[in-house]
Amino acid sequence: MSRILIDRNIPIPMCDGVILRADVYRPDTDRPLPAILSRIPYDKDSPVIHGEAILPLRGVDAGYAVVMQDTRGRFRSDGDFYPFVHESQDGYDTIEWVAAQPWCDGNVGMTGASYFGATQWLAAIAQPPHLKAIFPAVTSAEYYEGWTYQGGAFQLGFTLLWTLTGFVGDSALRKGLTHEAKRLLAAVDDIDALYAHLPLLDLPALKEGGLADYYFDWIRHSTPDEYWQAIAINRNYGKIQVPACNIGGWYDLFIGGTIENYVRMRQEGGTEAARSGQRLLVGPWSHGKWTGDYPHHSFGVFSSANAIDLQGVELRYFDYHLKGEPNGWDEEAPVRIFVMGENRWKDEWEWPLARTEFTTWFLHSDGRANSEGGSLSTDLPEGEPADIYLFDPRQPCPTIGGPTFLNVIQIGSNAGPADQRSVEARPDVLTYTSAVLDQPLEVTGPVRMELWATSSAVDTDFVARLCDVAPDGASRLLCEGILRVRYRAGLEHPHPISPGKPYHYSIGLVATSHVFLPGHRIRVDVTSSSFPRFDVNPNTGNPLGIDGPNSLRPAVQGILHTGNYPSHIILPVIPR
Repeated sequence: MSRILIDRNIPIPMCDGVILRADVYRPDTDRPLPAILSRIPYDKDSPVIHGEAILPLRGVDAGYAVVMQDTRGRFRSDGDFYPFVHESQDGYDTIEWVAAQPWCDGNVGMTGASYFGATQWLAAIAQPPHLKAIFPAVTSAEYYEGWTYQGGAFQLGFTLLWTLTGFVGDSALRKGLTHEAKRLLAAVDDIDALYAHLPLLDLPALKEGGLADYYFDWIRHSTPDEYWQAIAINRNYGKIQVPACNIGGWYDLFIGGTIENYVRMRQEGGTEAARSGQRLLVGPWSHGKWTGDYPHHSFGVFSSANAIDLQGVELRYFDYHLKGEPNGWDEEAPVRIFVMGENRWKDEWEWPLARTEFTTWFLHSDGRANSEGGSLSTDLPEGEPADIYLFDPRQPCPTIGGPTFLNVIQIGSNAGPADQRSVEARPDVLTYTSAVLDQPLEVTGPVRMELWATSSAVDTDFVARLCDVAPDGASRLLCEGILRVRYRAGLEHPHPISPGKPYHYSIGLVATSHVFLPGHRIRVDVTSSSFPRFDVNPNTGNPLGIDGPNSLRPAVQGILHTGNYPSHIILPVIPR
């Protein structure tokens, strides 16, 4: 490796006069080079953050200038921070500043995960002339559905923890509120109490000091209105003119947005180069955890990002798009996925896979799916009694694994293929299990639950989970979805239900890639909460955030499976 030049806290002026600061890492050479930019709200100097982008030293060694910038209002950059709203223009200004430097040859790429995946897409919408490619990882397609809400339910676990651990401490210190910063950090140690606090709009830990007003704005804007539309990527694909290599994880809470960005950019991107240049790579990862090792299950040594040298993949991508190297990148299959169960990587040419056979598996029971359990088969149900359970929002079903972001001590510790048997034993959780499989069954693609149900409430939630039941009885979660029933006709059109009336609810479980091995069984769980991943529905029908603990109302739920009301899950089966 040649000598490296590092310039710290370089001021970069934005068009409104605000100064943002960046560190620049580059080889000691007079030859201008392509640049890779990360725009980061979590402190550009953090060694952890360096690993979430491209390691500066590796990028420099590969012949790039690496630029890492604190976003507006964060750490060493000036201005006021409000998530997302400044990132398009600030990204444009920063890219064009980088391209104009004597050490840059005018070719700029962007990289990074999560929020600094968002800074890439939002910058690309602004069409900076010198942006040539982006490499967004584990990020969303918009900031209402998939980031802040899912199926109309508020993603309490992520949004509150993200706000507390990522932003308010630094915001307090910037305002000279040292005591306030310490109080907020201490509050994280009792995060469970914060999750349980009601009303949502009266959370003292955030409300005092006005350090995160946007958190309460997110609650007040509980539908995808103009507030969210103004910062939605998926309303602007036609403006994006650059290729993207989209990196996701099956247990990442943003996997839906990652896939949507890939699929819709292939169809709607602003140029042929943008459309044909889209790539998708998905591992068995959760948010912030780049291995396939979880507390109770491992997908093997080859499941980690290091095993496939993800940063090497990133450099090949930029070598092709920023340096013009004919390295064969354009000849490879555009989709690479890790197939769980068989624990192997597989290349594909489209998503969903063209050979998919969408197969319907129906719920069955004699009315005791919350005790002895129901069954799951491809046979249509007949005159079967409904399964009834009581959903009490004062005692919600806990979140155990899945695509979550819940543990501040070790991100990913409450994520992934966790065994659901502890929650499946609850009286408010219904289980429907197939016969033992005698052949492998691959399920790769989008998963959807079509549920017929009744409720005694005017509004409530239904949660559906797909699990793999191993021969030893472990019920490992693959994917899950939720629907707040007031949004059954669309997220833009909330409307209460009539108590006792049967309704059809379509619940997206997003996607997975998994092989159910011989000796295993397919299981579907149905319940009405997953707390604290989602806020608990008080069953009142009131606007989000105003119900206190005394407002919570139990609801009697009925899951129907008859010829007229054939509740079922649709699995994307890949023939073998």
